Amino acid sequence: MRIRKKKWAAPELSVCDFFVKNPEENAGKWRDAFKKNQPLCLEIGCGKGGFAGQFALQNPDINLIAVDIKIDMLGVGRRTIVKLFEENGKTQDDIDNLLLVNYNVEQLDKIITPEDRIERLFINFCNPWPRERHKKRRLTYPRKLEMYKSFLSPDAEIRFKTDDDGLFEESVEYFNECGYEITYITRDLHQSGFEGNIMTEHEKMFSDEGKKIKFLIAKQK
Repeated sequence: MRIRKKKWAAPELSVCDFFVKNPEENAGKWRDAFKKNQPLCLEIGCGKGGFAGQFALQNPDINLIAVDIKIDMLGVGRRTIVKLFEENGKTQDDIDNLLLVNYNVEQLDKIITPEDRIERLFINFCNPWPRERHKKRRLTYPRKLEMYKSFLSPDAEIRFKTDDDGLFEESVEYFNECGYEITYITRDLHQSGFEGNIMTEHEKMFSDEGKKIKFLIAKQK
């Protein structure tokens, strides 16, 4: 997603208690970075923070690392998350199970290691990269699915959502190719009866346009 430069983003994040300034220092010890030691999940490409904020509010007994490559996007995400908490009668001090991280997913295994034991990975509405020469950049591309194995717990889930038909169908092939078992799949999430879905900003936009949301859950075999 393109986003205009936000001059305020970096300064606001520099004084944000739930923004990690040096993520490399937490490699292998992310569980210690949170106030409470509890199950650890990861969202990559967290965008404007709508999903991360809602997830943190709804799951106080789970810790979430939310990663995005764009500092300006994370600045918007910080504001989104603070607003969500305040709308639910909480303060910024209550945001203790969520950490924002500015990092390139291509090098994610440099900051998250097998010792971190990620128990659920969320990939929500990533760039579909439809051109053949760009497909290797997809967050579901086989090379990345193999990388995720390095830090996922043996019984961890990957939850993947998209509006893009081509990306979804090819991602199903990627998961199968890399030895994942797809335990749940739907090509119309909002009509599927699946419980516990958290709607993202993109999800609402695409749904309002009449596009069906594709969703799957995969685990290592």
